[in-house]
Amino acid sequence: MSDPAEARLTKKTAFITGGGNGIGREIVLTFSRYGARIFSMDIDGLANEETARMVREQGGQCECVQGDASVAADVERAFKVAGSVDILVNNAAAWSGDGWLHEVSEADWDRVIAVCLRGTYLCTRAALKSMRARKAGSIINISSVNALTGIHLAAYTAAKGGINSLTRLLALQYAPYGIRVNAICPGTIVTDSTRRHYDEHPEDEAEILSLYPGKHFGEPADIAHCALYMASDEARFMNGSIVVVDGAMSSIHRIPSLHPNS
Repeated sequence: MSDPAEARLTKKTAFITGGGNGIGREIVLTFSRYGARIFSMDIDGLANEETARMVREQGGQCECVQGDASVAADVERAFKVAGSVDILVNNAAAWSGDGWLHEVSEADWDRVIAVCLRGTYLCTRAALKSMRARKAGSIINISSVNALTGIHLAAYTAAKGGINSLTRLLALQYAPYGIRVNAICPGTIVTDSTRRHYDEHPEDEAEILSLYPGKHFGEPADIAHCALYMASDEARFMNGSIVVVDGAMSSIHRIPSLHPNS
């Protein structure tokens, strides 16, 4: 690495959930470019292996573990492989079957809450073991603008709101151990999955895009570089912060789909 700035995560180990695609994959690739040793956990083993291959192609180190972030046994197994962790990114999420609360089944509700919120709890608990012993660490929770304003997904919104509150509490509890806990609230980010959905439902894309004053969505790199700053020593005084990266979307107060008669 010729540029000293690209070594800002050198000698650090980063554990990232949901690293097999989208925002998670971009965080993995970005952290690796800046020197981190990566452990990527994803329920999709093939996608996770592809992420690891991409890291190795750019000269980085990445081990991948197939597992479900909401299952304690999977998390324990993954952290045994990873060992001591300097950085944790809780990125794994689920929203399948979510929507208006009266239409969400108990099974779908439980699954979304489990992956988003229980997964954050389980992985954070596991990472804290080595972070507390070392009295250092950075935990980054990928939340959502759904935690700040209503955008149709009941279970996902509830889970992300819980993540924001948990982030603030953990920052207070573990600051004496030298551990920082922050969250990022992304707006709409164009990933392979969102692109497929919008290609099938262009009316959804038009409606959501109307909420963005800049008339464009974000990209995974927009979130990855925010996470990079949070993970680095440059952010040593950032703790308990909820950072919104949404192109000013959350400044708009009315969501058309929630006001069909307006």
